[in-house]
Amino acid sequence: MPSGTRILSIAHYQPSRVLTNDDLATMVDTSDEWVRSRVGIATRHIAAADESVTDMAADAAAKAVAGACVDAADIGLVIVATCTAVDRMPSIAARVAQRLEIPDAAVFDLNAACAGFSYALATAALAIQGGSSRVALVVGVDKMSDFLDWQDRSTCVIFGDGAGAAVIAAAEGNEPDGVGPVVWGSRPQDGSAITLGTTGPSGPPALFRQEGRTVYRWALTSLAPVARQACERAEVAVPDLAAVVTHQANLRIIEAVTRQLGATGAIIARDVVGSGNTSAASIPLALSKLVERGEVPGGAPVLLLGFGAGLSFAAQVVACPPASPSRSTFREGAGRVERNP
Repeated sequence: MPSGTRILSIAHYQPSRVLTNDDLATMVDTSDEWVRSRVGIATRHIAAADESVTDMAADAAAKAVAGACVDAADIGLVIVATCTAVDRMPSIAARVAQRLEIPDAAVFDLNAACAGFSYALATAALAIQGGSSRVALVVGVDKMSDFLDWQDRSTCVIFGDGAGAAVIAAAEGNEPDGVGPVVWGSRPQDGSAITLGTTGPSGPPALFRQEGRTVYRWALTSLAPVARQACERAEVAVPDLAAVVTHQANLRIIEAVTRQLGATGAIIARDVVGSGNTSAASIPLALSKLVERGEVPGGAPVLLLGFGAGLSFAAQVVACPPASPSRSTFREGAGRVERNP
């Protein structure tokens, strides 16, 4: 039975349309200074009306599979973390498997909102460690732009769209575990602080709502201890972390939590500045960019910290996947798998 797991590759996809703070100022009462001072975001990518959650997930997944140099037939499990799937069924995971021609895999979606990728990664790692799969594809994807009130400046300025994907597999021989033990949980008594409601066929559209102050206080009082516990369980000292990739909620939270953690020698992912909050996509998207730019060497310890609606959280230390030579052949928006008509 496999004793551990490793991340073979990681990749991401973002839509081509970039929405700046100045663009938003023509739509709602805001300004570049107002947005930057509160959440640290300068731009975000927004999907086209005909670009679906499945489209983005499949694009990132195709790049990750190519980078991992595995055959589609080798993949025994596909998990997609998302909170913005429009259709009830089939799952986004099933649709991704269809597009990538992955046969016979177990497929399901997982909704832990902005903590979704970390939950999905931990679930896939446990499945591999238990021997029920040897290779898994994990995707975090959200199209938040479909669920925003574009007249509410407290929320519409925060989010962007995108996807990130990773291929993980059983460790070989005496290879150390590349996905550390997960520390996860929630604070459901405050779960209503972040909502994306449902609606009937003739009702108003479902829209995202959050109590920003409640979420901010929770993040600053609860997340650093969770991150430290994940490091302890992985037997990695905080000063030895090469990078910290938190959910890219907003820059103030990222900097406050990592300052409390004391990871002074680590690279801190700040992809939120250019991408906004991409929900379940934010952690793999930010990690993929660090790997792509060569900022973190393969095998180096990286702390992942997801948190979001629920109020849910999940943290684990992973060995950074290696940069993939094949990734240089992909342009942003390239590598797209054919869409169904």
